[in-house]
Amino acid sequence: MIDQESVPRLTSVVLDGTDVRELAEFYRQLMGFVYRPGDEPPTDGRPDERGRDWLVLRSPDGGPQIAFQQVDDLPEATWPKNDVPQQLHLDLTVESVDELLVQHERVLRLGGRLRYDRIEDPDEPLRVYADPAGHPFCIMVG
Repeated sequence: MIDQESVPRLTSVVLDGTDVRELAEFYRQLMGFVYRPGDEPPTDGRPDERGRDWLVLRSPDGGPQIAFQQVDDLPEATWPKNDVPQQLHLDLTVESVDELLVQHERVLRLGGRLRYDRIEDPDEPLRVYADPAGHPFCIMVG
């Protein structure tokens, strides 16, 4: 058995993006996360300095947070083809197929794109999307 005091704890998942403010806003609205204090978009017309570098969204329940790191170029994952591998994806869950259908509409409205549809699977209904930067993520009934 591993001594639990000696193992690291997951605090963040970091996603690269060429427009980290857009990417952070997508996940903030989709998941109901909140900006780390000071990372909110400016409301007074000032330049969005933090939105050009590094942003953090925090989970309201205290779970792992999502951070966003600005990069100059980011090839979009081509999953399910492997020309450009996904390297990482997020798994999100909902309680029912009806809720999955509601979230599908939200994802599309927020700028996500459907990449794979397995909603009819009786054992694990799910849909795979790409966020605005092209990172794949799944929403499944769990």
